[in-house]
Amino acid sequence: MPFIQVNLGAGRTAEQKDALIRAVSAAAAEAISVPEASVRVWLVEVPATEVLVGGRTLAEKQAAAVPQSRP
Repeated sequence: MPFIQVNLGAGRTAEQKDALIRAVSAAAAEAISVPEASVRVWLVEVPATEVLVGGRTLAEKQAAAVPQSRP
């Protein structure tokens, strides 16, 4: 019985998270030829301030991506 943990930066909707774990479960079952009922998937949301990509936190990257309003 496979156990799969998905670590994901916070900020996705409940619908997106549901779609992700369902897709992971189905893909795992197909890839290793086991019944999907035997696949365990859990999602761990990681705050954007606790994920570093390319030397910047996701929070910093997200803030930089937001267009600044001009006066």
